[in-house]
Amino acid sequence: MHQPSSVSAVLALSVLLWACSSEDPTQPTMGPVSFADDIQPIFTGSCATAGCHGTNQNPPEKPMVLLAGQAYDNIVGVSSGQLATMFLITPRQPDNSHLVHKIQGTQASIGGSGDRMPLGIPPLSQSTIGLIRQWVTEGAPGN
Repeated sequence: MHQPSSVSAVLALSVLLWACSSEDPTQPTMGPVSFADDIQPIFTGSCATAGCHGTNQNPPEKPMVLLAGQAYDNIVGVSSGQLATMFLITPRQPDNSHLVHKIQGTQASIGGSGDRMPLGIPPLSQSTIGLIRQWVTEGAPGN
């Protein structure tokens, strides 16, 4: 019986490791999601703008400030102003988190109101929504 050479074994192992390390950028990450590194940049780029959720002088209909250093405390375990029976973010429960429904455009299906967020720009991509859902599923850590 012929045994594979060490070169063949190393080559096969290298191909296997490369295949396992290749990431699909359209899928949520496999490791823990960081609020500071992964989630806050989404809010900063799409939500924390003047006239929306980016100032401490937001109009009463947009009281949630999503600026860095404030966003986490303003959404995790905080009742939604549009749907008082639900938190904006309920750790480990993306389908029971009003903010998740707002970015998915499914808020009416749970008794919510208003428009899909972010307002006035294209919706977040499915991969971005998936990343937010993964963060919530992981317990919405403030890391």
